[in-house]
Amino acid sequence: MKNKPYVALFISVASVSSAAVLIVSCETESSLSIALYRLLFTTLLILPFVLLHKKTREEIVGLSRSTMLIMVIIGLVLAAHFALWITSLKLTSVASSVILVTAHPLLVGPVSHFFLKERLSMLNSIGIVLSVFGVILLVYGNYGFSSQTVDTLEGNLLAILGGVAAGLYILGGRKVRKTVSVGSYALVVYAVGTLALFFICLLFNAPVYSLSLKDYTIIFLMAVLAGILGHTLYNWSLEYIRASLASVVLLGEPIGSSLLAYALPWINQVPSKYTVLGGGFILLGIYLTARNLEKTDFP
Repeated sequence: MKNKPYVALFISVASVSSAAVLIVSCETESSLSIALYRLLFTTLLILPFVLLHKKTREEIVGLSRSTMLIMVIIGLVLAAHFALWITSLKLTSVASSVILVTAHPLLVGPVSHFFLKERLSMLNSIGIVLSVFGVILLVYGNYGFSSQTVDTLEGNLLAILGGVAAGLYILGGRKVRKTVSVGSYALVVYAVGTLALFFICLLFNAPVYSLSLKDYTIIFLMAVLAGILGHTLYNWSLEYIRASLASVVLLGEPIGSSLLAYALPWINQVPSKYTVLGGGFILLGIYLTARNLEKTDFP
């Protein structure tokens, strides 16, 4: 079925849109602990399927050193992404955090153009410029002109850095997924990311156990929705869809997350005018980045 990757992308976006509000709903103040268990639960959920699949087991054992090294690096980048982004949610609004962290096409587009030979049109380039303007407006507007907002400069900068890590994660996945199955890729990358976050928690004295039952439940739900249905389906689609397009499609996440953060009574976050205006430019810019794509996404 030719449209399977697009269906998978739609499901993944709908699933990851729940992540931000679930994170904010946790009682613990330790964002690093949330990141650790988010990735740990996701790894444990996919582990039985990989172990029971003989072909995947053999593939993991037979991976070359160079491929394994790249996947380890991707796992470390994924750990950095979760640590930075989840921390940003403690310091800024859901809308600003998710908009900024999903602005990674600003990185993915140009890198794909110069290194992956996925050419950007003039319209794509205009879209990237608009998105950069939107990022500046959102961050500087909330920090420089508005005091009646939950946004902070530190939180927005962490979200941007989380977006850079997400862009690198996407580019790495695009390269490796051409030769490695989604099961092998996901298990190795998630496991490495989990181990990295464990040591990060120890380094920053973040609790690695004794979270409340409510938090464990919320994080497990997050692992199922955003981890299994979200990121794993997304990783599968990377085999068939260009990195720039796959990155752009995730722009549905900030819209869904912002609406949920506004609608849920225990969060009830109203985005500032700078978040709405700057976010609008970002989303418009990334939409333009997706326009005029070649009809050769499938091998």
